[in-house]
Amino acid sequence: MEGVIPVINKLQDVFNTVGSETIQLPQIVVIGNQSSGKSSVIEGLVGKDFLPRGTGIVTRRPLILQLIHVSKNDTETRFQEGSGDAIKAEEWAKFLHTKNKIYTDFDEIRKEIENETDRMGGTNKAICPEPISLKIFSPKVVNLTLVDLPGLTKVPVGDQPEDIEDQIIELSHKYITNPNSIILAVTAANTDMATSESLKLAKDIDPDGRRTLAVITKLDLMDHGTDAMEALCGRVIPVKLGIIGVVNRSQADINHRKDMKDAMTDEASFLQRKYPSIANRNGTLFLAKTLNRLLMHHIRDCLPELKTRVNVMIAQFQSLLNSFGVPVDDKSQLLLQIITRFAAAYCNTIEGTAKNIETTELCGGARICYIFHETFGRTLESVDPVGGLTTFDILTAIRNATGPRPALFVPEISFELLVKRQMKRLEEPSLRCIELVHEEMQRIIQHCGTQQEMLRFPKLHEKIVDVVTNLLRRRLPPTNTMVENLMSIELAYINTKHPDFTEAHLIHKALSEGHSLGHSFDHHRSIEQQKVQESRPKQSAHEAVSTKGWKLGSLMSGGRSEADSTSEQGSRAGSASSSLVGSPAHSRKGINLLDNVPSQQNTRKLSQREQRDCDVIERLINSYFLIVKKNIQDNVPKAIMHFLVNHVKDNLQSELVSQLYKKEEIDYLLEESEHMAARRKEAQEMTQALQRASHIIGEIRETHLW
Repeated sequence: MEGVIPVINKLQDVFNTVGSETIQLPQIVVIGNQSSGKSSVIEGLVGKDFLPRGTGIVTRRPLILQLIHVSKNDTETRFQEGSGDAIKAEEWAKFLHTKNKIYTDFDEIRKEIENETDRMGGTNKAICPEPISLKIFSPKVVNLTLVDLPGLTKVPVGDQPEDIEDQIIELSHKYITNPNSIILAVTAANTDMATSESLKLAKDIDPDGRRTLAVITKLDLMDHGTDAMEALCGRVIPVKLGIIGVVNRSQADINHRKDMKDAMTDEASFLQRKYPSIANRNGTLFLAKTLNRLLMHHIRDCLPELKTRVNVMIAQFQSLLNSFGVPVDDKSQLLLQIITRFAAAYCNTIEGTAKNIETTELCGGARICYIFHETFGRTLESVDPVGGLTTFDILTAIRNATGPRPALFVPEISFELLVKRQMKRLEEPSLRCIELVHEEMQRIIQHCGTQQEMLRFPKLHEKIVDVVTNLLRRRLPPTNTMVENLMSIELAYINTKHPDFTEAHLIHKALSEGHSLGHSFDHHRSIEQQKVQESRPKQSAHEAVSTKGWKLGSLMSGGRSEADSTSEQGSRAGSASSSLVGSPAHSRKGINLLDNVPSQQNTRKLSQREQRDCDVIERLINSYFLIVKKNIQDNVPKAIMHFLVNHVKDNLQSELVSQLYKKEEIDYLLEESEHMAARRKEAQEMTQALQRASHIIGEIRETHLW
């Protein structure tokens, strides 16, 4: 079992190499009040003076200290640690941050700790959470892993921050909350143990006391007539793993550089003299053996969970490493593979057969389908066939289509002009539909399932995006032209014989019925005219025939005919002439005939004939517009699929190969990003380290029988 801790130290080296903090190894964490003697305890375990000394807070960074027992005949370890050259010194040390530099002078070790502390933590007595890792090889030490933390303090001194107490407690929590750690709570004997901050902190984190060991220092500095027997026996505050008392060197001994062997001898004499009954269960040597035993048993308890955790992390980092890809051997083949996979993934995303299907939003072919049948379809449904047309617009078109002659029937040209005007409103949503599909096909690039390769080769990704974007951009003009042609085809010929244009036949029938109603209406008008004629001189037979001859025109026009005006011209000419000449106003100011020309915004009430004609045109427009809208709603998606979507699908791979597969550009395109290369190297190192750790743990379980 004695060789277990060195193997754990190797495991610690593995994780130190990659800087992993995700796996917490068994270790002993030393906590205590400032100037409680923590550093003296650690130096007693090592048997050397190597820690910084001074007043106030001296330990300002965590010190991870690995004590490794190396015999004088252990040539293997000496060769291994010396990087091929055997280390001849009996004791030596190595810092993690100085790599393979060997320290044999322990005063130099102290200076390096001070310099490294000032480098990271500054010189204003502030603390730094970054640890210093130190390994000491010696035949005089037992195998241990210790963590020396800054001493607990209450009041900031000098330039220390106001929250120095909280910082130190937070730093201590970081280490003692590790379930694989043993808490070594140090308390000075010349203070009240019940007020010990270290024991309070340990109890807060480890209330059951399963991993807490107490150390009482400075037994020789207690007041005369008092001793620590009650405390050492656990009668003051019981500690499950025990309480061990030690005697530290005094400041005078340190100043005179008293030898550690002499200090151990004096400590043993003091304990035999002052505490004879428990002397064999106290002292620095007993503390070292106890810590070694506790650490080994703790390793035994933590090993199964540690093994599981390492195996899980190996799988995680191996998966991460696989996602970064393997080093490129044949770049030409890899480029073709990436192009083929991208083109296949792009087409599969459109077809809906991609491996990684989005569940948060529509994409690819599903979104194109949504654009066709929901966005575009609903937009067309919302277009009002007669939107923007007023009744007077229709009436004006009818009048303009008849020229100077009153119309017998509703002119067909007015219907064509108005329905074409309304049909043109379908062109804008059709062109907008092309834009939406184009935007979605641009977005598909990000959903085609090859993001990791794109991150690995950013220049290739950029070129692929450019090629696809240019291909899509080139397909826009022919697609737009086709849709515009569809609209032009519809506008080119208004097919009033279309089988679905049944409204025309219905209106023709309605007009026939309306013609009879018109005769009744005109018959009523003729009676009124006869009453007027009776008050006038009798007309000649010729005049009567002439009037009857124009009657049909009067019926269809809905007003008085030109013939009526002519027949009355003689009787009215004299009175009109005398009126125009006899009126002084008219003699000074002429009549403006344009005042009676109807304007486009005329608000007069329509006659029955005018209202009927407008209704006829409106019904025809509604009917034919629905036919055209149905054609457009069916043909525009087909045109977009043929000229844009399917063309890109069919030509994407050949376009990518022709644009990218060029011998002179292969190295440039497959130039890996620095970030990706660094992450792969990191993942590879971590995977190898975890595999070594798993091997070491297996070695412990096979070699050492618990």
